[in-house]
Amino acid sequence: MKPVLEFASVTKVFPGVKALDAVSFSINNGQVHGLVGENGSGKSTLLKILSGAYHANEGQIILRGEVQDFKTTRAAIQAGIALIYQELNLVPEMTVAENLMLGQFPTKGLGFIDFNRLHGIAEKQLAEVLEGVNPKEKVKNLSIGQRQMVEIAKALLQEADIIGFDEPTSSLSDKEVQRLFEIIKNLRSQGKAIIYVSHRMEEIFEICDQVTVFRDGQRIVTYTDMEDVNHDLLVSNMVGRNIENIYNYRERPLGDTVLKVEELSGEKIPQPVSFDLKRGEILGFFGLVGAGRSEVMRLLYGADKKKSGEVHLEGRKLKIDKPKDAIVEGIVFMPEDRKYDGVIPIRNVSENINISCRRLHKKFNIFLDETWEANNANKFVKTLSIKTPSINQRVGNLSGGNQQKIILARWLSEDVSVLLMDEPTRGIDVGTKNEIYNLMYRLTEEGKSIICISSDLPEIMGVSDRLLVMKDGEIVGALNREEMDEETIIKLALTTNSTDNKNKLLIKE
Repeated sequence: MKPVLEFASVTKVFPGVKALDAVSFSINNGQVHGLVGENGSGKSTLLKILSGAYHANEGQIILRGEVQDFKTTRAAIQAGIALIYQELNLVPEMTVAENLMLGQFPTKGLGFIDFNRLHGIAEKQLAEVLEGVNPKEKVKNLSIGQRQMVEIAKALLQEADIIGFDEPTSSLSDKEVQRLFEIIKNLRSQGKAIIYVSHRMEEIFEICDQVTVFRDGQRIVTYTDMEDVNHDLLVSNMVGRNIENIYNYRERPLGDTVLKVEELSGEKIPQPVSFDLKRGEILGFFGLVGAGRSEVMRLLYGADKKKSGEVHLEGRKLKIDKPKDAIVEGIVFMPEDRKYDGVIPIRNVSENINISCRRLHKKFNIFLDETWEANNANKFVKTLSIKTPSINQRVGNLSGGNQQKIILARWLSEDVSVLLMDEPTRGIDVGTKNEIYNLMYRLTEEGKSIICISSDLPEIMGVSDRLLVMKDGEIVGALNREEMDEETIIKLALTTNSTDNKNKLLIKE
């Protein structure tokens, strides 16, 4: 079979970093070709070159037998290429319909937008991908998973014959994942070529016909028959070593209660929620999409306005009306959506790390202390193994795992007592996950406390000392580490909510 797409010695160099090093392989029509590798291995960079967002320094892209050099993303789209990135490219203040048709609005007389046609096209497209979403709803009001499905619907509207998915399921519910897989299988049956990037090995084996492994900007191997490969072999090729136990849970003594949350409620959490956190503890929060885990953290952090409730830290009642109040008290938040709520992509590494703590280190309480900030940024680049050519590199040019480390460095530059981590390893490779877990253990061993939210059940079981399970805005169960098993946790996540909101402890069957 003659390939529809070929990468021939594609090389991409950023200042101080060779992101791609003479990468060559091909992709066929009617197949799903997986790309796997650690963050920073070059997968997303290759997709951005294919999309016209980046330009290769050397090498060629050969499409349907002809050499291509896409100067713009529009040129790639016109050539039949659609890319769906992990970091969403939607306009939050615009409606779902407007985002779907951005750049190609239907018009009527005198060039005015035909909103009836716009909403009709959007409604039809959403029915194929995402049920229950009003095309007139603003994107900012959607969940992360719903936004991801809107991005997918937007790409499918282009009727491309080569479609790239970059970590498409990182924010999706199980139901949405299965719907996406149905869409991909249908596209494959239509003869389209699919490029599928994922850190979730089970997805690679479920959906892909072939897989290529990247490491340090190079293509390590391509398996043209999935029967020839297994999970351990892929991981070994990705990281260059075997990882026996990625979670490496470290048992440690826990201290007294450091944080006590009583009867906390808000617009999206109407039933009051209560829980406590011990010194040195990793308290896990698990629940299906829409369970209210992130909303509780936003209330605690002051990002959303609370209706009721009290928060006590070290026995002191806190007044937290906004994030700044929480930060001053030593409660900090690593949000689920890095791009919108975590980093400032157009700013450099140093600015992103120091943006909060610089208030404590100004000269004469007025001027920035640039020497201190440079030293602080360099310290964390070294201690957290952040892969960047320098502290002056734009954060938007770094991988998701390195962006997550930069957010962590920002908060470690503060005097932190409690760290709220929402999906801390979303879209991060297996090697960097291991680093993040070890950092979490190290912080708790130093006396800090962590609340960790994760949709990855093995992960939240693997790192947590204690686990709270939520459903529909309520805590429906609490499990100690020795009580955790997948069946029990899933039963709780699907259970009918307790009418006694004060009793949150699980009573086993």
